Amino acid sequence: MNKDLLKVGLAQIAPVWLDREKTILKITDFIKQAASEKCHIVTFGEAIIPGYPFWIERTNGAKFNSKLQKEFYAHYLDQAVQIESGDLNPICDVAKKLKINIITGIMERAKNRGGHSVYASLVYINEMGEIKNVHRKMMPTYDERLCWAPGDGHGLQVQKLGAFTVGGLNCWENWMPLSRTALYAMGEDLHIAIWPGSYQNTHDLTKFIAKESRSYVISVSGIMRKSDISNDIPEAEMIRKNSNDFLANGGSCLSGPDGEWIIEPQIEKEGLFTAIIDHQKVREERQNFDPVGHYSRPDVTRLLVNRNRQSIIEFED
Repeated sequence: MNKDLLKVGLAQIAPVWLDREKTILKITDFIKQAASEKCHIVTFGEAIIPGYPFWIERTNGAKFNSKLQKEFYAHYLDQAVQIESGDLNPICDVAKKLKINIITGIMERAKNRGGHSVYASLVYINEMGEIKNVHRKMMPTYDERLCWAPGDGHGLQVQKLGAFTVGGLNCWENWMPLSRTALYAMGEDLHIAIWPGSYQNTHDLTKFIAKESRSYVISVSGIMRKSDISNDIPEAEMIRKNSNDFLANGGSCLSGPDGEWIIEPQIEKEGLFTAIIDHQKVREERQNFDPVGHYSRPDVTRLLVNRNRQSIIEFED
């Protein structure tokens, strides 16, 4: 196969909402499907394990010291992912067995921050089943700030995959120009944007980032339907009553480095969407614009990036 070519898979799925183990089982099924279709990498949406906190908007989540919000948060913590405890081992094992790279969103219960706060993290797992990067979302958006903690710059990293250099950001981080620039400067030419699921977020920004960076851009989203709210969830009927048929309608898509659609936004359906991308197209588009190369002026403007993993404690033994 031409070394410039890479087959990518966009897995637009609904979580088994607020159930970590069942959602991981569903994800592994889609990884197997992607491997059977010869994908080199498969991507999943933001916070897919164990799901996005849709209850906040629908249950008066801003009420201070609410017993209901405390109960939801405790349940969310219980179902969140603690990497150090091996919660992602089933996904790592299938990645190694099938020789496929994986990017997925998780709600990370970060042990180095005490284990009682959650971070919306983007995890890169390589074909050897190794967790190569965990990027904690730097700035939660709007009502997410009632539930998620702000991350840091440690995960602003890129990974080599064939001819490509892969990086990624969570949801509205993709609107942050300096965060994008940091990845561009590390050679990124395949950008992964993960979302909880909304066409209104992906239909314009995906093409914009592709044109700005002259890179391929994958936006992968989740799906969430009213019917995905289990009766086991606290106040399930209240959440359903305050929701439309779709809480998240997808919008997964893929743009080429010229800003043209390769996969148009996919709305209101689950599935695996695949395409073959060609690195030569990146090199062609960089001929007239390279944002961190010949079309940059580091003598005039430069970016400082702090990639230290933040913690409240430092030991000097």
